[in-house]
Amino acid sequence: MNRIEVQAEVGPLPPWTDAAKRFMLTVLDQLQRDNWDLSVLFCRDPYIRSLNERFRQQDEATDVLSFALGETITEAGELRYLPGDIIISLETLAENARYFKVSEDEELRRLLIHGMLHLDGWDHVTNGTHEPMLQLQEHLLAELAGERILPWGEGLP
Repeated sequence: MNRIEVQAEVGPLPPWTDAAKRFMLTVLDQLQRDNWDLSVLFCRDPYIRSLNERFRQQDEATDVLSFALGETITEAGELRYLPGDIIISLETLAENARYFKVSEDEELRRLLIHGMLHLDGWDHVTNGTHEPMLQLQEHLLAELAGERILPWGEGLP
């Protein structure tokens, strides 16, 4: 059984947190991953910018960062996998959705998949469509096109 923990940098958790967890659990099922304990933090641009500068030496906000842990622990006699953390800036996510002319819901699903694939060991050198990781990302996004996180007609807070 997979477990997802979601936190918000400031304020309460978004009202769509449970839907985001369900979506991530569905992605893990598609990837045939089990016993994952995954952590996600939703934040604003200043926070992700500070992380991006500290860990990637890039002084700019970004949409998603993944911090791999990749450890296995035993809990109550069960092996659990701790892949790491996903950080998503809701501000940059909304900006990207406008730029790419997609819904905020689609972009949120894309970023969650992207972060999960990084924690699963995938990587890419460019953002080109020839990258195997990005091909898998878009395949999963298409396979799960009927899934929604944000309520119909609503954007991010």
